[in-house]
Amino acid sequence: MLSRLLLTVAILLMISGCSTVKPWERGNLAQDIMAWQPDPLKASLDNHIHFSKEGSSGGGQAAGGGCGCN
Repeated sequence: MLSRLLLTVAILLMISGCSTVKPWERGNLAQDIMAWQPDPLKASLDNHIHFSKEGSSGGGQAAGGGCGCN
């Protein structure tokens, strides 16, 4: 009984995550504030600094060693 209830709740939660977007609402979703990285230059610089300090690469866009030179 409990597993059936949990399954029903899980399915309802998954279905509620899907919605259609009206054409006049798409402008709100296209704004810069809705981007994962609103400032791509700052994100690139942050990635470069992170991988330079860590001395490793992978999982990001920067490649190189710990010296900071690519």
